[in-house]
Amino acid sequence: MEELRLNKYLASCGICSRRDADKLIEQGVVTVNGQTAVQGMKVTAQDEICVRGKKVAGRDRSVVLAYYKPVGVVCTERDVHAKKVVTQEIHYPVRVTYAGRLDKDSEGLLLMTNDGALIDAMMRGANRHEKEYIVKTTKEWSKEALSNMRGGVYLDELEVTTRSCEIEQLGAKTIRMVLTQGLNRQIRRMCKTQGYEVASLKRTRVINIELGNLKPGEYRELSRDEIRSLYEICGLIQNSN
Repeated sequence: MEELRLNKYLASCGICSRRDADKLIEQGVVTVNGQTAVQGMKVTAQDEICVRGKKVAGRDRSVVLAYYKPVGVVCTERDVHAKKVVTQEIHYPVRVTYAGRLDKDSEGLLLMTNDGALIDAMMRGANRHEKEYIVKTTKEWSKEALSNMRGGVYLDELEVTTRSCEIEQLGAKTIRMVLTQGLNRQIRRMCKTQGYEVASLKRTRVINIELGNLKPGEYRELSRDEIRSLYEICGLIQNSN
């Protein structure tokens, strides 16, 4: 029986990322064979592992969904103040969770999966995975502001300078942005440094997966080719070429 660290086991079952698993363990809501779990312990598939009293079952196969998150849906596992929680909006026979977040006021593509290894690979900032957005603001863009944004801007609240990014102007108040990092409310903060307020924000692509014709609230299973390409880009399987 293969032993795994508890946080890795929870991630492999699609419960959450390893980092979030550590938080659940710290909160004392994870039990192993009826005993409160501790950081660093190892488990096997034969152990009875529960999160908040609910038994965790190992995954039979990896599932990846493309979901159009509507405005108002919150990316969280549990929030008593949230009216709509993303994991409760998708009615799929296999439990899935989000790989990367979209804030409550934003909409668009969100990848949902039960594969913790994929979540970790996608969320690792050093991998510089691309995410594409359509951003509409309340006033017209100036060339200077767009140039500043492309080169990277300093975000006082986060004490970090953003990476250079690709920006294409689609209209007077509309731009397409491609980012390779995922800071908290990054686009809204970047626009604010230039004196712009975001009117709407839609994510249209994550790595190689596009939103396509999905409508708000709809989801679809990724095709076999999409999944293989996604896993190759994330370094989880070798390139077949």
